[in-house]
Amino acid sequence: MFFSRQNLLLLLVITGGVLNYVDRQMIAILKPLLEKELGWNDADYGNLSAMFQFGAVAAFPFVGWLVDRLGPKAANPVAVGGWSLAAAAHALAWSMPQFMAARFALGSTEAMGTPTAIKTLTFLFEARTRSVALGVMNAASCLGAIGTPLFIPFFGLALGWRACFLLAGALGLAWCVVWFFVANRVSWRAPETVSEPTRGQISWREILADRRTWAIAGAKVLSDQAWWLLLFWGPDLLHRTTGLGIAELAIPLAVVYIAAAVGSLAGGALPAVIAGKGSLVSARNRLLTISALAAATMPLALVFDSVWGMALVLGFVLAAHQCFSVNLFATITEAVSPDRIGRVTAVAALCGNLGGMLLLWQTGRILSGGAGYLPVLLFSGAAYLLAPLWLRVLLRARPSRAQEPLIGAA
Repeated sequence: MFFSRQNLLLLLVITGGVLNYVDRQMIAILKPLLEKELGWNDADYGNLSAMFQFGAVAAFPFVGWLVDRLGPKAANPVAVGGWSLAAAAHALAWSMPQFMAARFALGSTEAMGTPTAIKTLTFLFEARTRSVALGVMNAASCLGAIGTPLFIPFFGLALGWRACFLLAGALGLAWCVVWFFVANRVSWRAPETVSEPTRGQISWREILADRRTWAIAGAKVLSDQAWWLLLFWGPDLLHRTTGLGIAELAIPLAVVYIAAAVGSLAGGALPAVIAGKGSLVSARNRLLTISALAAATMPLALVFDSVWGMALVLGFVLAAHQCFSVNLFATITEAVSPDRIGRVTAVAALCGNLGGMLLLWQTGRILSGGAGYLPVLLFSGAAYLLAPLWLRVLLRARPSRAQEPLIGAA
């Protein structure tokens, strides 16, 4: 039955992921209004974007421990409630330091999103159905990126940008109320199929000395820059190039993230199709290379004068990125032993966010210097081409046994 408490909680996890993306992307959509009212320049916006990433980087070493400590029942409202309050705090900011503090708070609280969601679905679903739930969650997270440009511009123009941040915060707090109502009626015992972690057997020193850790982390740094660049600077790229307002860009931006969602679903399904009866690992490696080549075409967006030409290129790039990202997370489960997966994933996420933070900060300075978007797009595209090569060099020894892929968010 679809309306079981299990499926209602899955729906809430998906909805929480949507709110996560709405809160983080809203400032990119409202950038023209904020620049006009507060007198920001590109360097200011670059600092704000980088501060969000810095908040996530600072939080990653601790959020995994916190989620495990609280358990899924309590971790969900703490995560969603935390980033909802941080989103609402933007409405109370008037100066750049106040906005910087709000962005740091939002980044640090939203870092709980992915580990909380994965742990929750581990408790809710058996091994056979868990991968399906994870795949749906990963694709559904793009709904926030799709819905934000469709609705926020109109709320911003009608009610003002402060009301948008307050509304986002209120929706998150309402989500927490619904979560408590549903979650209190569910047994949160750990499933029998999930074994207890072997604490203390492998130290952080061993993990950090393992080349497989840095294979994943390096690929994450090289590939994630395209995602963070287009998430925070994509609306400005279209606005600056075409001269269209935020309301006119709503549908093209939504199409870009619909393509990203399709790429996420395809990334989970294509390896088995490509492999046939052959090696799933070899098929995944080929798909990683193909996805990287496709994502590296992002500078071609500047060839087009029309918003739809640019949107199609950016949608193609983000679809390729999501396909790459899904298979990179699956590679962790194939190249890393189960008792290391959590910490290796945390290191990779931290490095990916740190690389994104530096790129977002530098983009503001490049644009302020009058160089335009071409150098940034060329750099991100070239970095993507190096990602599968980095993996191939550091993961020379392939595993003898392929596990079921764990599908994670970008």
